Amino acid sequence: MLELRLVQGSLLKKVLESVKDLVNDANFDCSSTGFSLQAMDSSHVALVSLLLRSEGFEHYRCDRNLSMGMNLGNMSKMLKCAGNDDIITIKADDGGDTVTFMFESPTQDKIADFEMKLMDIDSEHLGIPDAEYHSIVRMPSAEFSRICKDLSSIGDTVVISVTKEGVKFSTAGDIGTANIVLRQNTTVDKPEDAIVIEMNEPVSLSFALRYMNSFTKATPLSDTVTISLSSELPVVVEYKVAEMGYIRYYLAPKIEEEEDTNA
Repeated sequence: MLELRLVQGSLLKKVLESVKDLVNDANFDCSSTGFSLQAMDSSHVALVSLLLRSEGFEHYRCDRNLSMGMNLGNMSKMLKCAGNDDIITIKADDGGDTVTFMFESPTQDKIADFEMKLMDIDSEHLGIPDAEYHSIVRMPSAEFSRICKDLSSIGDTVVISVTKEGVKFSTAGDIGTANIVLRQNTTVDKPEDAIVIEMNEPVSLSFALRYMNSFTKATPLSDTVTISLSSELPVVVEYKVAEMGYIRYYLAPKIEEEEDTNA
């Protein structure tokens, strides 16, 4: 038996909005410690990893480990029926083939429940090794979203370079080039407005802006975003989910194709 009650139901709605365009079908794994998801996008280029720890729920009951296969588009349609202030409860029986979402208004005068069929989804769980990253950038999430959006109107690849001068986002396309440089800035009134750069080694990596723009759909979840970069590893773009967990996106860098000079 599984029963999860989340008072801040809007968090679950925002989580779904931030993954449904990247991943169509995925398994939600429930254990005694939390509610998690790990899935690759359809082209196997990006990986998303979500964790909502059990202590963030008002009530959390998971008698045994359970994996629930869901179509995220359909799940999102159901969650759209919940008000932003509603309390959301997720229920499922062990071995059952449906999951129930219950939405309660804060005043308890309206209760809706939606039942959805579960799917059988084959998914390989990828071990994500903990790595030491050469450079870590923490910045306001809205600023990162704006940069990715602005650059994608010029080119389709972003080069993220971290040096002692700061972090530079650049792109080039048919109409020209663009460079945006952010310097470390920790003397701000609000901590979420700070730009913090931890650089052990300089890095410069290229990524597809299409994916970066998809990752920024998680911006409403958190005021800040953490970008971890290492030359041989996928970038990690992480958004905290309130005090209860995180959503992390992993994206392999683009290998610059060598120009064939003989052609």
